[in-house]
Amino acid sequence: MVKREWLLKRNCSMAPRQLGQVFAILCAVSLTVALVFTLRGAWYILFFSVLELSAVGFAFLIYARHATDRETIALVGDSLLVERVHAGETSCFKLDLRQIRVNKMVSGNHLVTLESSGIRVDVGRHLTEWKRHELVYELECALIASNVVK
Repeated sequence: MVKREWLLKRNCSMAPRQLGQVFAILCAVSLTVALVFTLRGAWYILFFSVLELSAVGFAFLIYARHATDRETIALVGDSLLVERVHAGETSCFKLDLRQIRVNKMVSGNHLVTLESSGIRVDVGRHLTEWKRHELVYELECALIASNVVK
């Protein structure tokens, strides 16, 4: 039974599948132009076209790898569940509500820190500073409503 849930994710304009389609179209157009020049004797255009597409492909790969990064915070029963997905790797944390502390961006990277029973989790990587303050406020209100924070 989830009482409250927060989903914090990147604001991506394109999904990885759409990015792949755009890259395929870009490759088709660029290589077609390069082949036309190669057939007319300017073979070095093909070399630079392949070099350019390799660099763009590498940048698209890095973007696509992090496009689905997210953090999920769920208030369930007497615990706070935090799931963090970064570059396809998932980390899950279960924090006890009776011992939880919400630190307001005191770490060097200005993230929201959740601490309980020796477990420390930084959240809010995909939020602006203003939204992080709002998250802290909502977390504290939810914890007070759960009769945990006094």
